[in-house]
Amino acid sequence: MVGLLPVTNAAAETDVLLDAWDFKGRPAPRASTGRWGAAAMILVAELNERLTTLGIAVNLVTYLTATMHLGNAESANVVTNFMGTSFMLCLLGGFVADSFLGRYLTIAIFTAVQASGVTILTISTAAPGLRPATCPSNDASCSRATGPQLGVLYIALYLTALGTGGLKSSVSGFGSDQFDETDRGEKNQMMRFFNWFFFFISLGSLLAVTVLVYVQDNLGRPWGYGACAASIAAGLVIFLAGTRRYRFKKLAGSPLTQIAAVVVAAWRKRHLELPADPDMLYDIDVGKVAAAEEGSTKKSKRKEKLPHTDQFRFLDHAAINEDPAAEPSKWRLATRTDVEEVKTVVRMLPIWATTIMFWTVYAQMTTFSVSQATTMDRRIGPSFQIPAGSLTVFFVGSILLTVPIYDRIVVPVARRLNGNPHGLTPLQRIGVGLVLSVIAMAGAAATEIRRLRVARDAAVPAGGVVPMSVFWLIPQFFLVGAGEAFTYIGQLDFFLRECPKGMKTMSTGLFLSTLSLGFFVSSALVTCVHKVTGDRHAWIADDLNKGRLDNFYWLLAVICLVNLLVYLVAARWYKYKAGRPGADGSINADEPMLH
Repeated sequence: MVGLLPVTNAAAETDVLLDAWDFKGRPAPRASTGRWGAAAMILVAELNERLTTLGIAVNLVTYLTATMHLGNAESANVVTNFMGTSFMLCLLGGFVADSFLGRYLTIAIFTAVQASGVTILTISTAAPGLRPATCPSNDASCSRATGPQLGVLYIALYLTALGTGGLKSSVSGFGSDQFDETDRGEKNQMMRFFNWFFFFISLGSLLAVTVLVYVQDNLGRPWGYGACAASIAAGLVIFLAGTRRYRFKKLAGSPLTQIAAVVVAAWRKRHLELPADPDMLYDIDVGKVAAAEEGSTKKSKRKEKLPHTDQFRFLDHAAINEDPAAEPSKWRLATRTDVEEVKTVVRMLPIWATTIMFWTVYAQMTTFSVSQATTMDRRIGPSFQIPAGSLTVFFVGSILLTVPIYDRIVVPVARRLNGNPHGLTPLQRIGVGLVLSVIAMAGAAATEIRRLRVARDAAVPAGGVVPMSVFWLIPQFFLVGAGEAFTYIGQLDFFLRECPKGMKTMSTGLFLSTLSLGFFVSSALVTCVHKVTGDRHAWIADDLNKGRLDNFYWLLAVICLVNLLVYLVAARWYKYKAGRPGADGSINADEPMLH
């Protein structure tokens, strides 16, 4: 029995982790689990997810118009709804991972779901009965895809979206779980992991918009989507192969439950009078919590006691203790610290709301900008023709170019001007991205005006190629890509730093929900514009040469300009929380990917 007792000497304790377990539920050995051996397998899963999702999205609009014979407006909405659902389901995936399955099982299960969705998509493009008969592009006699054919396609797309949401919600967190923040060496390795994580995302994007799009356009959709299905399956096998090496953490519980509990408790006690002294509100005892955590192996969530604020005082009702003798229920009584954490999230909502429009602009790069490219001269040399979907390589390249330019040029200049060691503040970076989105849409409108003029002067027939180089579209891809580099990292920085320590998983959910809603706003705008302008004077016509897509871009530019002005007001109103990490040049280990 002596051999079964826990080892207590200090030397032995360093050989295992006290807050992580191996695949058998034992304290994880430091030497044989985690670190790069485990993290590399997780990075492969993310690479294949990005390769698959973007490989489908960037070229899907051409499949819908040319093969399924849907109109430009409807095709654009199918793509944006698919992408929006993928990001929105990250919230579901995060909730499931935090509350029920844990990150490992969530990644494994949802990767299998994604693989099944892409497999069905491959079959739908290969089976003749699942797509309409082939006919010349823009031919009025082309028969639209039937209900059952579209049904199979939608099942495939939304199974893929479900798998993407579950996988994306957990993969970065599970990767960071493989490194021990209390060990200086592993903490530095974790910082490098997030750099490699961003690199693998970019690599997957680059392969998707070049290799995969080329295969889809030249060898056929079944080969392109089949390659996606094979890569996801291979990624799942590699991920599962690392099971014995992974470190597993206890379930943390979902912050969505905490927010719901605070709101419910406040509503139930809305008629009670708030105490004049906030110290009368129910709160945690940090000392007792720490002692309980030290002697317990059960799931626990560390809390940092927060000072009371006067904003959104209605929520303080949740911390009124009606019956001190009764056993507290989280749906009837919340601590003052829980309430303050929810208040912090509420204060962030104006910034959250005003970043949505950037992702609406981003959505145009995978829809109408690709549609524009199909009408233009895409030849390089005598024989090679750029696939329309591959124009997004300039978008990805812009992101990769902007990040080092920011680090090497912008940061040193901004540091001298404002004293911030990281250059621009998170809100300033988001602001730059929003400015670039306005310029991008104005530039896209100007380019479209020129394209329409050339098409009219050359009397281009329906479905014909406009004698204008596709490289005229590069500026709009480049500006939106640069805008993403500022907005994406600025949003991550803002949400990770400003979210309460006890609600860190909420930060990713808030960020990804802006992407999701951006795509859905794009769908709503396209639908409204198409209904208002009709078929006779359609801005978004099936034959772009007879439409006025430039007017739609101008509309987006105006909306983005108004949104920018509202954002500036919200950013000026927002006050960073006290002791914000990075304000004094320090680096917080909770968000190493930002440095």
